[in-house]
Amino acid sequence: MENKYNLKSPAVKRLMKEAAELRDPTDHYHAQPLEDNLFEWHFSVRGPPDSDFDGGVYHGRIVLPPEYPMKPPSIILLTPNGRFEVGKKICLSISGHHPETWQPSWSIRTALIAIIGFMPTKGEGAIGSLDYTPEERRALAKKSQDFCCETCGCSMHLALLAPSPTNPSPEDQEDQALAQQINFKAESRQGSESTGAESEPPVEPQGETSSSGRQEEEENAQAEQAEAAPPPREEETSPPAPSTHQRRAQQLQRDQIEHPSRPTFPHTAAPHPPQDTSHAGSVVLIVVLALLLAALIFRRVYLTNEYKFDYEL
Repeated sequence: MENKYNLKSPAVKRLMKEAAELRDPTDHYHAQPLEDNLFEWHFSVRGPPDSDFDGGVYHGRIVLPPEYPMKPPSIILLTPNGRFEVGKKICLSISGHHPETWQPSWSIRTALIAIIGFMPTKGEGAIGSLDYTPEERRALAKKSQDFCCETCGCSMHLALLAPSPTNPSPEDQEDQALAQQINFKAESRQGSESTGAESEPPVEPQGETSSSGRQEEEENAQAEQAEAAPPPREEETSPPAPSTHQRRAQQLQRDQIEHPSRPTFPHTAAPHPPQDTSHAGSVVLIVVLALLLAALIFRRVYLTNEYKFDYEL
């Protein structure tokens, strides 16, 4: 298979590393890629103890995109279980239905542990979810051990190790902590969708440590809870004070109601028409010229009378 893929591809490097880590089955899960397709994995998980799925072993497919781990995988269950539809992509925050909630720090091991943790939860109408009765789920759990995959030839009798009370490995403990955060994140997302809020948590860059991923997950969950909170009631919010124009409009409405026959005029003063400065200057000039002409006439008459008086003498 190594000769078939580009070993420099980040997705191929990541998948081959995870395939080596998950090569040996445990008592809770096992997953490996198909012999001819590195981007399709088959997995087997044991039902969580003390639940309706206790004693069951369930088989499924994981289809990974070429951009993995930057984009999430699609998860499909093949064993009837009463919680997820058979042959249909399930809708979880770790699946391809919600690429906005996927984190590159998650892995196939994280997805397997998250599936086990999701099984006892309620479907609540999510895509690919079922809500069978506890009796039906227990019956399917017993029948699941007889399932054999036609594609990979895996039998549920031999898929996993026998249950043991041994403590989980450090890797399992770390992935269990991540899976619990995924579960909490999915519930808070359902709450935000019911109230019409939408959120898009940031995507971690590849190479971040799992501790930083957990810390960011907690911050995103708190932010989504804040967005999902109901808006304050109307009586708790004080209305803004009306502006001057609003008060004048209200006064006009009251005047029209009290005195319908009285014409209403806007309270704003009408703007004065602009004065024609050129016309005013022309009037002043005419007045000055008239005064000068009158002075000349008066002087002419005065001089004429004085000359006449001198002539008579």
